[in-house]
Amino acid sequence: MLFPEYRPRRLRQNEAFRRMIRETTLSVDDLILPLFAIGGKGVKNPIESMTGHYQLSIDNLVKTAGEAFNLGIPAVMLFGIPDKKDPLATSAYAKNGIVQKATTALKKKIPDLVVITDVCLCQYTNHGHCGIVEGQIINNDATLDLLARTALSHAKAGADMVAPSDMMDGRVAEIRNILDENDFSNVPIMSYAAKYCSAYYGPFRHAADSAPKFGDRRTYQMDPANSLEAIREVTMDIEEGADIIMVKPALPYLDIICRIREEIDLPLAAYNVSGEYAMVKAAEKMGWIDGKKVMMETLTSIKRAGAGMILTYFAVDAAKELSSR
Repeated sequence: MLFPEYRPRRLRQNEAFRRMIRETTLSVDDLILPLFAIGGKGVKNPIESMTGHYQLSIDNLVKTAGEAFNLGIPAVMLFGIPDKKDPLATSAYAKNGIVQKATTALKKKIPDLVVITDVCLCQYTNHGHCGIVEGQIINNDATLDLLARTALSHAKAGADMVAPSDMMDGRVAEIRNILDENDFSNVPIMSYAAKYCSAYYGPFRHAADSAPKFGDRRTYQMDPANSLEAIREVTMDIEEGADIIMVKPALPYLDIICRIREEIDLPLAAYNVSGEYAMVKAAEKMGWIDGKKVMMETLTSIKRAGAGMILTYFAVDAAKELSSR
């Protein structure tokens, strides 16, 4: 079809036409809100690099989650900031750990909200790595039992879904086994299956106090240059029992999201991470961009690439914008 017989602008000339032929539709149902739980009462510590987000004591976290739920956001992802850290991350799988207490409180107050818990050790270790450290090496296999115990403790606290983000080999199978053995076979696993070693995580590491004290995470998180490896990682996690797979970060890896969507038929999530959020907010503050429009374009691009679920710090603002349309 060539001009002048074909004129694509015919179907762009008014909003009704544009709505009728729109190929990708963003919905509040697609959104998952990350939240940071911390001890104490009445605590609402601003996260300087993530405008509008806070470290929240459980009372304030329940309030914030309730407001999100009332906007139609179906799920939250919980991260915890513990009171104490040690080499074995004991606070991660403690019965009275911060995520465990927050989960129980959320399910009591907002039973229909889907509570997803991040399963990792980095916030709970005094060295900031996602696994057990021996010298300067992260011991993969020694870490698996602790990750499984953490996931089980979350399920016992009432978590609807657990989400391992550590990138240790074999952790999905270990978690699936311990959940099944303890009568939690109904708890799904959302696996951070293709999690890249990214510089976009900076604001999150400040918010969660999870930056590594030495080295970096490139021995377990993926090389940003690799694409085929992402397919292998995803396939392994599916074979081990993952119910949902995730790509993280989202924007620099839209090609990975698209490729996985074409090759894999499991539900696919993408994490619009803290650095992506912070850059938009900073540029908006400087008056360089229309923050609201960039937010919606960003989230639509992630959905267009193939993600059915989007974890995003924009969730509340996006829900409000979608409800006003």
